[in-house]
Amino acid sequence: MTNPKSSSLVFSHRRRLLIGLALAATPYPSMAQTLLSASPSPSSARFWSSAEYSRLVIETPERLPYRFFTLTAPNRLVFDFDRRDMVQELIALSRQIEETHDPYIASLRLGDREQGKLRLVLDVKDAVDPQVFELSPVANFGYRLILDVYPKLLFDPLLWLVREFEEQNNVAALESKYADDESLLKLVHEYEQRAKPVGAPSQSAPQSTTKTPSSPSSPTTPDPSAPEKAGQGKKPARAIIVMIDPGHGGEDPGAIGKRGTMEKNVVLAIGKHLKKIIDAVPNMRAALTRDGDYFVPLNQRVEKARRIKADLMVSIHADAFSQPTASGSSVFALSEKGATSSAARWLAQKENEADLVGGINIKKGKDMLLAKTLLDLSQAAQIKSSLDVGALILKALARHNALHRGVVEQASFAVLKAPDIPSILVETAFISNPQEEEKLRTATHQQRFAESIAEGIFRFFKV
Repeated sequence: MTNPKSSSLVFSHRRRLLIGLALAATPYPSMAQTLLSASPSPSSARFWSSAEYSRLVIETPERLPYRFFTLTAPNRLVFDFDRRDMVQELIALSRQIEETHDPYIASLRLGDREQGKLRLVLDVKDAVDPQVFELSPVANFGYRLILDVYPKLLFDPLLWLVREFEEQNNVAALESKYADDESLLKLVHEYEQRAKPVGAPSQSAPQSTTKTPSSPSSPTTPDPSAPEKAGQGKKPARAIIVMIDPGHGGEDPGAIGKRGTMEKNVVLAIGKHLKKIIDAVPNMRAALTRDGDYFVPLNQRVEKARRIKADLMVSIHADAFSQPTASGSSVFALSEKGATSSAARWLAQKENEADLVGGINIKKGKDMLLAKTLLDLSQAAQIKSSLDVGALILKALARHNALHRGVVEQASFAVLKAPDIPSILVETAFISNPQEEEKLRTATHQQRFAESIAEGIFRFFKV
């Protein structure tokens, strides 16, 4: 993932000279003569790249009028602007995009459409689904024009699961997990066939689509040591799936420590450590809602966990407070009746505002999640399990770091609202506390935080 700070430029004379030389070789020679006369501006441009989607952000002090359209043969995304005071930032961004080797965007070019007007062209590698929207000022951001470039075939979080199970020759376990979902079973068997060596015998389609572990023709001996979900009878052994959710990302840095440590980077590092620890345990697998520096809307984080039928969701954060003396680790679960403390209520409100900072397309979202996750009996059962696993994780954290409060707190966190998955939010430490910020910055302590969380998870599932 690229570093957005490098995209906001204050040009030296040397850099301006290099840009002038580079422009002389571009297909827009008129730009070389007019570009460097543009005065610096407080505008900025940033680029975020991931396997799921790519994001281009242009931030300006005032709203930026634009015209957007697409072209084919070859595929291009085009912006026309009636001003060009952000040209320098976009030139730097074009080089950044080329160095990133983004999966969807090949290059960015600038053209002088007519006097005082600018054309921005994005060359894309294949047919894509572009989404353009504007955001009003929020937090430390000005007006933002955002282009999200999605693939035509959307990223499916199930695919990582199939690939990882195949590496362990554990497709049968995946078949057991998805036995009641014909469409997912079909996908599993499709990938199973692709994984076979050339010349290996293939199964017939009827065998693939009808095979289930519970079939009388294919008996399976259950593993008595395998953990089971509460309320379920014994089933064939299958992997326990844990969805790890590193908070914030991309446009949303989360809290920032005195030394400039960004919460989004710290929690991603801890999340990756945690994934490695869980993946090393037989019959367990972990997934990440994001594996790089990009933003994932809150509802999509929950939907990813539900898509892979996760048994547990753990959202990882690093707390902040106005007073640097605040310290300690905390664990939170969802509340049916409101926050258990004013601090928990404040924290939930702050975390739930992540979509405003990270930037979501409201027209696309409409927050469908809320309609599907009304609190009911299944939610009550989810909360009970969340409190149980949260208490075990809190106990394990206490051996590595002081606790902010010795009990699992509750509040209405949007990211914990999957009705059928126990979900907790772990505030590893206060990034606003200088001593705890130092801990969060080091790989050793990041590993220890991950180990503490893993210990609580293992105790919950009795592995």
